Amino acid sequence: MTDAVPLILTALMERSAFARFDALRRAHFPPERNLLGAHITMFHHLPGPQSAEIVRELKDAARHETRMAARASRLHFMGRGSSIIVDSEALSEFRARLAANWAPLLVPQDSQGWRPHVTVQNKGEGKAAKALYNRLSDEFTPWPFIIEGVSLWWYRGGPWEKLRDIRFPA
Repeated sequence: MTDAVPLILTALMERSAFARFDALRRAHFPPERNLLGAHITMFHHLPGPQSAEIVRELKDAARHETRMAARASRLHFMGRGSSIIVDSEALSEFRARLAANWAPLLVPQDSQGWRPHVTVQNKGEGKAAKALYNRLSDEFTPWPFIIEGVSLWWYRGGPWEKLRDIRFPA
């Protein structure tokens, strides 16, 4: 049953930003583990049985927003991989409002602090992962992009299944 699986909420990046992040991810994420396109996870586990209510709340919240400025600000070494840290005050504030409204629904991972990022490599081998981080750090230049809304996904243990995109007004 579709409703029994959890939901994941991600930020919806403008197309050119997605392409840039996704090219890095495809180049460096282990291919056998790379089941998803590049993404910024906002919530890892929302209750699937409440999907209709969550969609309504997201649509209502999104009506009061505009597209959000974001910045790919720096590389972060994760031990066995690398991610790009994303700075966006507006996105962080939007997520905080959602978290406050959904507090009773949140799993511990989603109740903790949030650092928006796009994972470029994960579960790599130690020395190779560090070498990639060093190489990417040497090449990295911060760049701006736009968050156009949010995407809600069904999580079934493998590739995610899109439930809905909810866009912010222009």
